[in-house]
Amino acid sequence: MDSPSPIDRRQFLKLGTLAATAAALGPAYSNAEAAPVYTLAPLPYGFDALEPHMDARTMEIHHGKHHAAYIKSLNTALASSPELAQMPLEKLLASLPAVQDEALRNTLRNHGGGHWNHDFFWNTLTPAVKSAKPSPDLAAALNSAFGSMEAFQKSFAEAAAKRFGSGWAWLIIKDGKLKITSTPNQDNPSMVGLVPEADLGTALLGLDVWEHAYYLHYQNRRPDYVTAWWNIVNWSMVSDRFAAAK
Repeated sequence: MDSPSPIDRRQFLKLGTLAATAAALGPAYSNAEAAPVYTLAPLPYGFDALEPHMDARTMEIHHGKHHAAYIKSLNTALASSPELAQMPLEKLLASLPAVQDEALRNTLRNHGGGHWNHDFFWNTLTPAVKSAKPSPDLAAALNSAFGSMEAFQKSFAEAAAKRFGSGWAWLIIKDGKLKITSTPNQDNPSMVGLVPEADLGTALLGLDVWEHAYYLHYQNRRPDYVTAWWNIVNWSMVSDRFAAAK
């Protein structure tokens, strides 16, 4: 057999080098493609920072198990729909009626909603020593809409207590007006067209009333959980959301 010419040899070596490089990069590229779209962010405070109103063990399980599970299932669903994975989560949740695959739509609704809701929830809370009052603008709007801060809290607590089964209570702003609403399961005010029984708008404040959020400490006493929760509401964050929504 004739030996390769110098040019052939150079081409052979070049192709061999490219093949070796591709083989070396292949797994890394595949891993990058399969990398999670969403990750679990750490809490902005320690697990025990909200005690005695929320106990550390509940926070560990709620954040590290329940929230993490929503993210894992959401990423699995998005792995087969890269075009949806490119959308910001809130926009994706608002666009769910356009998702034709019913199974995929339900998965994104449940687990995408679970991720968005919990991110929103953790940032709505703060250690009691740092808890503040609503800004003057938000306080005035609450007084205008509900009559007083106490009346607002009573109406909100009723919405949370009356949400049958699992779900959320919300303070929203819609058409410039503050309203209280609630949603089932992991639905939220972003899900236009999916939650017909809810009055949807921009969420300012949200309370998780799934049993996993409070049962270890409060058992079946959901109203006690709601009452304690007011002590750790991050009113500075809620006020910022109100100002941005206006």
